[in-house]
Amino acid sequence: MIERYSREQMAKIWDLNSKFNYYLEVELAVCDAYAQLGIIPKEAAGYIRENAKFSLERIDEIEKEVRHDVIAFLTCVNESLGDYGRYVHMGMTSSDVIDTAFAVQIKDSAKIIVKDLEAVLDTLKNLAKQHRETVCIGRSHGIIAEVMTFGVKICSWIDILERQKNNFEHAAEQIRVGQISGPVGTYSNISPDIEKITCENLGLKPARISTQIIARDYHAYFMQSLALIASVIEQFATEIRHLQRTEVLELEEGFKKGQKGSSAMPHKKNPVLSENLCGLARVVRANSIAALENIPLWHERDISHSSAERIIFPDSLTLIDFMLNRFNEIVENIVVHKDNMLKNTNKSGGIVFSQKALLTLVSKGLTREEAYAIVQKNALDAFQNNGDFKANLQNDLDVTRLLTQEEIENIFDKQAFLGHIEEIYSRFGI
Repeated sequence: MIERYSREQMAKIWDLNSKFNYYLEVELAVCDAYAQLGIIPKEAAGYIRENAKFSLERIDEIEKEVRHDVIAFLTCVNESLGDYGRYVHMGMTSSDVIDTAFAVQIKDSAKIIVKDLEAVLDTLKNLAKQHRETVCIGRSHGIIAEVMTFGVKICSWIDILERQKNNFEHAAEQIRVGQISGPVGTYSNISPDIEKITCENLGLKPARISTQIIARDYHAYFMQSLALIASVIEQFATEIRHLQRTEVLELEEGFKKGQKGSSAMPHKKNPVLSENLCGLARVVRANSIAALENIPLWHERDISHSSAERIIFPDSLTLIDFMLNRFNEIVENIVVHKDNMLKNTNKSGGIVFSQKALLTLVSKGLTREEAYAIVQKNALDAFQNNGDFKANLQNDLDVTRLLTQEEIENIFDKQAFLGHIEEIYSRFGI
């Protein structure tokens, strides 16, 4: 229900009717600013705010003739205002409306994304609390490495996502700028005071300078923050996909009653939600490239960026909203196979305890090279021959002449690897 609600909110911000509503809000805010400074009558601004309206059908009809969407919009609005229409768009250029309205759309969309990020972080923190002591195997290069806990893995995800939330909030604050500066941004027929009042009333900051448009590095930076969110979601989803593989089976996406995994193989339960997120991340990253390419425009402005932005911004913001909600659903319903996690730490008789064996032998006086050779020989034999690393150590005279059976047993104590877990958790306030 939450997912559907946020998706409906995001879709509404970016539909065509809303775009022109945002345009109208900018025009009304400018009229209010003029009235506040006594440049137009207050009753005129009041009448305009109360009576200004448009219809998509009429805008479309006018645009077919004038071939300019802002002029079509203004013509349509003025039809509802009579003589007071002369006060609308006074001293402005099209980009004053477009870029300022665009900034408000982005601002409103960013609020939804921040809420989504907060929801996912809360869900991850709950999962980390539940699995603080759930022993699992850490992996490097895809190969089993050493003992850790599943909760620590989730703490890593929390750290990454909190960082992306901070990045996104910074990017959203950076792009929260508007302009009411006229052609080529010189305020030739409008006062900077109008811009200041208008932006304040719209919840924006005046751009330090605008060249008839807001500089597109703002927008590229914002899109890069979305691409980062998409990429870390893909990182998490990829981990879930790996851990759901049949040979590993430490995690599974929730599988609802009546759900089917394959048209041909009834046994299948596939990580389709995570796979879906990985695919969508590619789209958001690709869109961020288009935003970077929108930065170099001709002179003070052209409109080569406009057509791309009409696609990449609504699409990317809608996708990130969807992806965060979908990932939250995955985490809320994730199935954690603790037994398999524990079983995988014992593969080949506990070869993941090789470093502990190495260090224990070094503590008995062997050089690191001598100890490494002994441990590697026994570990590789266990791994390659489906053997037992612990048994190999117990039967190796080079080991038993230095270590007692109790000391060998201590090497395989999983809890010895977890002594600093609380220190890690304390950094997250969990």
